[in-house]
Amino acid sequence: MSVEADRGERRETAFLAAAPYALLAVSTVMALLPVWDLEVHLPAVLGLTLVTALWVAWFVTLHPDWLRHHRLMALYYVGLTVLSAGLVLLAPWYGIFAFTGYVHAAVCLRGPWRYVGVAATSAITAVTYVGGIEAIRPGGWWQWAVVSVVATVLSSIFFHLADAADRRGAAQKQALADLHEANVKLEAALAENAGLHAQLLVQAREAGVHDERQRMAREIHDTLAQGLAGIVTQLQAAEQTLGEPVTARRHVTNAMDLARESLTEARRTVHAVQPEVLAGARLPDAIGDVVRRWSDVNGVDAVLTTTGDPRPMHADVEVTLLRAAQEALTNVAKHARAGRVGLTLSYMEDVVTLDVRDDGVGFAPGTLRTGGTGGTGGGFGLAGMRQRVQRLAGRLDVESEPGGGTAISATVPAIPAGGGR
Repeated sequence: MSVEADRGERRETAFLAAAPYALLAVSTVMALLPVWDLEVHLPAVLGLTLVTALWVAWFVTLHPDWLRHHRLMALYYVGLTVLSAGLVLLAPWYGIFAFTGYVHAAVCLRGPWRYVGVAATSAITAVTYVGGIEAIRPGGWWQWAVVSVVATVLSSIFFHLADAADRRGAAQKQALADLHEANVKLEAALAENAGLHAQLLVQAREAGVHDERQRMAREIHDTLAQGLAGIVTQLQAAEQTLGEPVTARRHVTNAMDLARESLTEARRTVHAVQPEVLAGARLPDAIGDVVRRWSDVNGVDAVLTTTGDPRPMHADVEVTLLRAAQEALTNVAKHARAGRVGLTLSYMEDVVTLDVRDDGVGFAPGTLRTGGTGGTGGGFGLAGMRQRVQRLAGRLDVESEPGGGTAISATVPAIPAGGGR
C-alpha cells in the first residue's frame, strides 16, 4: 500500500512538473493559428513566452530544492502572475497557461497567501472568459469583475477541497509510515520475545530437572538412607547380643521390618505417591505411629502432643511435617544419646508447627556443615529438611548447645486440603 502511494505520488510530481510547459505550448499554438480574427504581436508573444518558460524552468525545474524557501517562492509566484497577465493581454488564449497559477499557488505559497494567488489567477483567466482585453475596454469592466469574483469563489472552494484532500493524503501517508514503523518495532519485539521465551523454556526445564533431583535426594534420604541407617543399627545391636538369642532375634526382626518399610517407601517415592503412613490416616496419627515405632526400635521414651484444631492439610504440608519428624528422630537416634524426646504438633489459624525437643548431648550450631547436620559427616539431614520447609514458604529453626539438648521447629503455612499452593 505504501509502495503504491509512493508510485502515485511520483507520477503526480512528474505531471505537475511537465504541465506548465505543455499548457504554455498549447497556448502559444492556439494564439498563433491564423484561423482566429486576432491581431497578435508575434515578437512580443514569442519573447514573453520564452521568458515565461525560462522563469518556470529556473525556479522550479532546475532548482526544485528552492520550493522549501518560502520568500523565494513568493517572488517566483509574483513573477509568474505578472508574466501570465502579460501573455493574456497579448493573446487571450494564454488563459490556458494561466491555470498554472492555481497549481503553483498550492505548491509555492503558504497560508492565506494561497487564496490571494487564487484570486489573482482568477482575475487573469477572467480576461480570457470575456474575450480578451479588447472586449473589456468599451465598457465591459463589470462583466470582467463579476466573472473574476465568481471564478475566485469557485476556485477557492475547489482549492480548499483539494487542500483538505492533500492534508488527508499526507495524514494517511504519515499514518502508513507510523504503522510501518510500529510493525517493524513489533516484529523486533516478537523476535526478542521469542528468544526470551526460548531462554525461559530452557531455564524452566533446567529448574524442573534441578527440582526433581532435589526431590529425589530428599525422598531417598528420608526413606532409603534412614531405613538403611536403622537396619545397620539393629544389626549391630544383634551382633552385640549374639549370646542372648531372644534379644538378638528381636533386633533382627526390627531390621527386617525396617527393610520392608524402606522398600515400600522407595517404591512409593519412585511413583511420586505420598508416604504409606499418610495414605489412610490423619497427620497426627501418622506422626504418632512413627513416634511409637521409633521409640520401640530405639528404646527411647518419645511422646507426641497435638494442640489446636487438627484438620486435613494439603498433601505437601503433611508430607513435609511427617518427613521433618522422621528426620529429627533419626538425628536423635544417631547423635543425641537422649533419654527422652518430646514432639508437639500445633495447629494454628495460619500455620502448622512441629517442634521436636530432646534432652541429649546437643551441639554447637556453628559447627554444622553446609548441607548437613553436626556429626553426620555432611549428610543431607537438616539441609533437606530446610529445603522441604522453604518450598512451602515456611521456616526451620534449630536451637542447641552442648549438654543442653536440641530443639527443632518446622513452621509451614496452614494450606487446607484441596487448597492451591
